[in-house]
Amino acid sequence: MRMMLFSSRPYDVESFRSAQAEGAQAGFGAIELAFNEFRLDERTAKLAEGVQVVCPFVNDGVNAAVIERLAAGGTRLLALRSAGYNHVDVAAAARAGIVVVRVPAYSPYAVAEHAVGMILTLNRRLHRANNRTREGDFSLNGLLGFDLHGKTVGVVGTGTIGRVFARIMASFGTTVLAYDPFEHPEIAALGGRYVSLDTLLASADIVSLHCPLMPSTRHLIRESSLASMKPGAMLINTSRGGLVDSLAVIDALKSGQLGHLGLDVYEEEGPLYFEDHSDELLLDDVLARLLTFPNVLITAHQAFFTREALAQIAATTLSNALAWQRGAPCNVVEPDA
Repeated sequence: MRMMLFSSRPYDVESFRSAQAEGAQAGFGAIELAFNEFRLDERTAKLAEGVQVVCPFVNDGVNAAVIERLAAGGTRLLALRSAGYNHVDVAAAARAGIVVVRVPAYSPYAVAEHAVGMILTLNRRLHRANNRTREGDFSLNGLLGFDLHGKTVGVVGTGTIGRVFARIMASFGTTVLAYDPFEHPEIAALGGRYVSLDTLLASADIVSLHCPLMPSTRHLIRESSLASMKPGAMLINTSRGGLVDSLAVIDALKSGQLGHLGLDVYEEEGPLYFEDHSDELLLDDVLARLLTFPNVLITAHQAFFTREALAQIAATTLSNALAWQRGAPCNVVEPDA
């Protein structure tokens, strides 16, 4: 069985080769790996001609046209190396006879810890302080932060990552408020409580998003929800870019309604992220505007990027492919999911 990874980088090669070696007894060695640095799209789909298993990354656009080309070339499995699957037309895949599998969990600590890192950096202006001291400026003006202890943190989405994040924030001595259609007892065990989204936004000093991107959550943070937030609150998004209306966020930053913003994801990140554009003009006017604010911290979708997470992603992806080939249960994404 041959698997082709699109949007692959040296760290993907290393993690998948290592997973192959470590999982030799499980049969991972029977999977022939091909690594392709190009993004998967209608033009590059032809590179997978004759490949049974195609492995896209989160910013590959796997729409109906791409799926049709893959199916015509013999692809029968889309092995996503991500938890999210909003970048895939799952219904089109089902019509084409292509099964879609995903990595439902890898290292929740990676993403949760990155969110906490963004909070600490924004609060204590660590990024600005570092730049100052490197230039010989040891003044403290403009670097005033606040104690996390005693503050209220709102966790939107209490899946595995959201619960790990809540656990870390509770250890700082914060009050944890949570919003999720499906309540989990761990939140109460931490001393937190579930409230409505409106109550969470109005009460929290820090709001962190840990929910999936679906039609019902697209632009969950928009003009009206920003207006209902506590003035000067901090917003963190390490989940999916489409959860946040970027233009509305810019207006909230300009007015001071939003005090701090940390984004590891951006709704129009597809053409930019995971590539080096340092020698090019940034043509995305919205992202360029966001980067001008001193109280905004943007990272390029790196929250997942730890050794442990990469190892788990590779192992689960290979395991999914092998289980599919053997007709065993695997992490299938259903068309109506």
